[in-house]
Parts: sequence; C-alpha cells; structure tokens
Amino acid sequence: MDWVISDELSLTVGTVVGWVSAGAMILGGVIPYIPQYRQIKKSQDAEGFSLLVCLALLIANTLRIMFWFGRHFEYPLLIQSIIMNVTMFIMIHLCVRVRNRNQLLQARQRIFTDFDIKYFWNWNDFQSYIDCMLVFTILTSILMYVFIDKIIFVEMMGFLAVFTEAMLGTPQLVKNFKNKSTEGMSLSMVVMWTCGDIFKTLYFLFREAPIQFWICGSVQVAVDVLILLQVYIYRENTEPQRVRPHRGD
Repeated sequence: MDWVISDELSLTVGTVVGWVSAGAMILGGVIPYIPQYRQIKKSQDAEGFSLLVCLALLIANTLRIMFWFGRHFEYPLLIQSIIMNVTMFIMIHLCVRVRNRNQLLQARQRIFTDFDIKYFWNWNDFQSYIDCMLVFTILTSILMYVFIDKIIFVEMMGFLAVFTEAMLGTPQLVKNFKNKSTEGMSLSMVVMWTCGDIFKTLYFLFREAPIQFWICGSVQVAVDVLILLQVYIYRENTEPQRVRPHRGD
C-alpha cells in the first residue's frame, strides 16, 4: 500500500511541477513588459523603449508559430508565442499613441503603404504595424504551405525563430563595449534576463524541445553572461552614459 501512495504522490507532484513550469514559460516572457508599460503610461514618454525590440519579438514568435505547423512542439511554447505577439502589439499601440501626443509639430504622417525604407518601423499610426506583420505572416504562411514537406526548410524556419530572439541582447553588449562602461544599465534587469534564459534553456532540454530551441537558448545565456562580465570589467568606469537596456524574452 505504501508504494501505491508513493507513486500517486510522485505523479501528483510531477504533474504540479509540470503545470507550474509550463505556466512560467507561457507568462515569464511577458512579465518584464508590465512595469515597462506602466512606466510609459505614467510618464507619457516612450523614448526609453525601442520599438525594434517589438519587431524582433514579433518576427521571432511569428516564425515560431509557423514552425509549429511543420514540426509540432509543446503547446505551452506555442501559446507563449501567441501571447508574446499580443503583448508586443499592446506595447506598440501605447508607444505610438504617446509619441504622437508628444509631437510638438505636426509632421507628415508616415504609414506602411508609403514603402519608404527610411521610415520602416517608425510609422505614425498603429494600423501600419499591424499591416506590416500581416504581410509578413501571409508570406511566411505561403512559404510554409509550399515547403512544409521539405525538412531543411522547416528546420531552418525554426532556427531563424529562436536565433532572432537569442540575438536581442547583443545591441546592449555592443553598446557597453563601445562606451567601455555599463553606467546607466540596470544590473537587476540583466540578472533577471539571465535567470529567465537559464530556466528557459533548461526547460527546452528537459522537455526535449527541438534542438534549435535549446542551442539558441544557450546563446542567449552566453550573451547575458558576457554582459554581466562587462559589469565586472568596467566597474571602475563610472562616467555617466545614457545606456538603456532594450531586450525581449
């Protein structure tokens, strides 16, 4: 009887841990943007947040969703991508509204259908961002439909999805190197990135996610560690710099 109770308890604990891990994967990447959203809304200043972060995450998660049709992976990872895309659109909507409100002079409206590369992803209306991602989604959907039987294409799309996300920390790494300082960068934010990326990579490994996921997760952790190493190397340099970390997870 004892071993029956033990097995049932083990199954219950394992199930709970599995659900908690899945929940952390689904919502963990969104949580850092909640204080960012509140700060922008409160200060009515969106200049400290780069919309390129939203672009990178939208591309990465859209590609990941397309990859799911070619090679099914865990539902929590699929749900995470959908929620992250919704979150990025919410951030874009707020930033566009705040920037338009703070505009002192009424400049010429820049929209997606202008097809002006100089103003790509720097449009004045929220609809343009939706239109751009809609076109991207349609194109990738067509490609996936045509080449879904080509394993190399499917695997490459999966790699591009996670690689795009893995490179989000490199702009901060390069900026620190050029300035030879990490002054103005939030150390707690980088620590939070690192912990989250380590958890995510371990989740990929233990849940046997596609190889692209945990390889690029490892790259992401490596970038985080390099930024933390810069904090130590440049610790004596306290010259003020306007360095703001911009990243998504």
